[in-house]
Amino acid sequence: MRLIRGLTNLKMLSRQVNSPLANGCVATIGNFDGVHLGHQTIIEQVKNKASALGLPSVVMVFEPQPREFFQGMEAPPRLMGFRQKFEALMAAGIDIVLCLKFDGTFRSYSGMGFIDNVLIDGLAVRHLVVGDDFRFGCDRAGDFALLEKVGKSAGFSVENTRTVTVAGERISSTRIRNLLSDSKLAQAESLLGRPYHIRGRVVYGRQLGRRIGSPTANILLDKMPALRGVYVVGVTLEGGVKQDGIANIGLRPTVDGKQPALEVHLFDFTGTLYGQRIDVVFRHGLRDEEKFESIDALKAQIARDFDAARAWLAEHSGHRNTDPN
Repeated sequence: MRLIRGLTNLKMLSRQVNSPLANGCVATIGNFDGVHLGHQTIIEQVKNKASALGLPSVVMVFEPQPREFFQGMEAPPRLMGFRQKFEALMAAGIDIVLCLKFDGTFRSYSGMGFIDNVLIDGLAVRHLVVGDDFRFGCDRAGDFALLEKVGKSAGFSVENTRTVTVAGERISSTRIRNLLSDSKLAQAESLLGRPYHIRGRVVYGRQLGRRIGSPTANILLDKMPALRGVYVVGVTLEGGVKQDGIANIGLRPTVDGKQPALEVHLFDFTGTLYGQRIDVVFRHGLRDEEKFESIDALKAQIARDFDAARAWLAEHSGHRNTDPN
């Protein structure tokens, strides 16, 4: 699998003699936030067509996501960061991920400008899989009908994405975010096709957890998370070792946190995790994130959280599930 960042690198690659895009590709376009069951159906469409044509499969995504560019801090929270998304697409068997920077220059492309510069000159696309409600270009003139019209003369075909529903509703990232915000983890899992999890690298924190008797592994998050609060978690360490624990995810209001973070305490664990990439599966919600009047009050609540988490784990010891794949 290959990652291509930016339109300049895409065009440089397309001009190479042995370019993987020399004969074109089969592509799809979207945010793919969460790489949920609906996305996985689209990916299978792309892979099947690519295999039939003997061409590479391509997923085009954007950083930041368009709504993040336009809405800033008001944009919806993400289900996963870019690296985790790339890893999920790789696991799904996509050949190439094209990540384009969504900025002022990119948003100025007209519908035809996007088709000419990205789809034709860049990807040499032979077949495109998109939703029939897909819109693009600063003039909003780009749609499914335009793609079909241009494709007939430019030599590429267009296919509509298949809709996947659960309980009579279409699977979407928005629907999953809403479930996670209500701590409905089992329902979110049914749409994702796996337990909800966050993968990241453990960094040095403020050592507050260690000073109050509950050392934590800290993962800083680039974007506001889709769920907030205190959870029972299952953690997979590098090397595949699995541990139970408890996690707080959010802004840590009691200590005036400014950047969203995931803080994980592993039960019955000794050692250091700094620098490791760990995978945190959210298994059960305990409470919302809240601000306490003092560190002592926070410490007392953490002790109660530990007791509640251990009780839940004891009750559900026969249903352990910490595998996100």
